[in-house]
Amino acid sequence: MKIQENVAESFRLDENEREQHIIACIPAYNEEKTIAQVILKTKKYVNKIIVCDDGSTDMTAEIAEALGAEVIRHERNMGKGAAIRSLFKKAREEVADIVITIDADGQHDPNEIPMLLKIMFETNADIVIGSRFLTEKTARKVPKYRYFGNKLLNLVTFVEDITDTQSGFRIYNRKAVEMINPAEMGFAVDSEILYKAVKLGLKIVEVPVNVEYNVPRPSKRGPIYHVLDVSLSMLKQMSIRHPLIFYGIPGLTSIIIASITVALLLYYYNLSRYFSLPLAILSLGFILAGIMFCSTAIILWVLTSLLREEHDSSFKSR
Repeated sequence: MKIQENVAESFRLDENEREQHIIACIPAYNEEKTIAQVILKTKKYVNKIIVCDDGSTDMTAEIAEALGAEVIRHERNMGKGAAIRSLFKKAREEVADIVITIDADGQHDPNEIPMLLKIMFETNADIVIGSRFLTEKTARKVPKYRYFGNKLLNLVTFVEDITDTQSGFRIYNRKAVEMINPAEMGFAVDSEILYKAVKLGLKIVEVPVNVEYNVPRPSKRGPIYHVLDVSLSMLKQMSIRHPLIFYGIPGLTSIIIASITVALLLYYYNLSRYFSLPLAILSLGFILAGIMFCSTAIILWVLTSLLREEHDSSFKSR
């Protein structure tokens, strides 16, 4: 199925690119005030729109269906990450060549989709991110607490050279959608996807986009919740990706401290025949902690290695 001819001309697709099956995926939770305009603007540039209604209690799903979008329903609110996971799964079933994710709150302008697509085709990027922080004009629109919060989250995410790790306005090619299976339930999914993409060696490109914060429901959670959610997610990702480092270093440190305290315990006992019970308890605590951390490191390392090999094998067989 071809995208509309006037849109194709706007970014000069060749014949192969005109046949790309482009799907827009929109996570939505109680967005009845803005979902219509987002769908109407987006449908000009894609073959299909899929909305994940994440347990909305308003008319979000009904409005989306009335405008021709396919709606995936969650019986209860499960979080943005769960919505993105459902949307990625559906996009894989649809064998989408390109997947566009855009939030339903109206902060991003769907009319900028052709620009992001053009950059993807020109750079052969696997992921294109619409960044709010590449131009001073757009960055000034971002509320100060959000601006500094995003700077902090960029550091927490451990993804170098990405200015806007929390942007929900992105384009993925089929390779990225097939390789990345989000696991996070909440807002940390945006960071998780980039973290995994970097580890998989996918090419990521950022493009400056406009943003509008004067919308009915600009944020579902406060900035503190968002920072904590992403920070804990990144700690979890580090523990899974690098268990020998994450658990092994504290384990070895505990064993070293235990060795020192045991040596002191024996020294004082030989010197004065005084057995220090507090020092013995401290030594035992560090020994047990060291064994626990080291055992966890080895077990997780073996499990993640096996899972990674299984994932690589299944991906190659597709």
